[in-house]
Amino acid sequence: MTFTDKDLQKIIGGVLKYGVYTVLTIGIIGGIIFLTSHGHETVNYSKFVENDRSIFEVISTIFRGVVELKGSSIIFLGILILFLTPFLRLILSLVSFILEKDKLYVIITLIVLFIISMSVFFGFSH
Repeated sequence: MTFTDKDLQKIIGGVLKYGVYTVLTIGIIGGIIFLTSHGHETVNYSKFVENDRSIFEVISTIFRGVVELKGSSIIFLGILILFLTPFLRLILSLVSFILEKDKLYVIITLIVLFIISMSVFFGFSH
């Protein structure tokens, strides 16, 4: 049995479809947990404190909160997965372009992945 481009395209489509379903499920579970424990609280929007941290610190905080079953952390995990789903699609597209030996699209996809990675890891979006 050989692995064809059509097989990879089905995998890419499945990643996007099931990624959204996963995010929706995680978000609903996190929302329910958050509302059961914080639904009665009043939020003060008059004061905003910017919490500028590195992406690695944010991700480790999210995972610690998920282990502790904090609703907000579970919601953030869903958002993190939502951001990673198109990134994974780009990586799978890169594999597809490599299998097709399409050098132009390999280079373009590598540039896009590089720009996104640098922006996320070094905070160039601020």
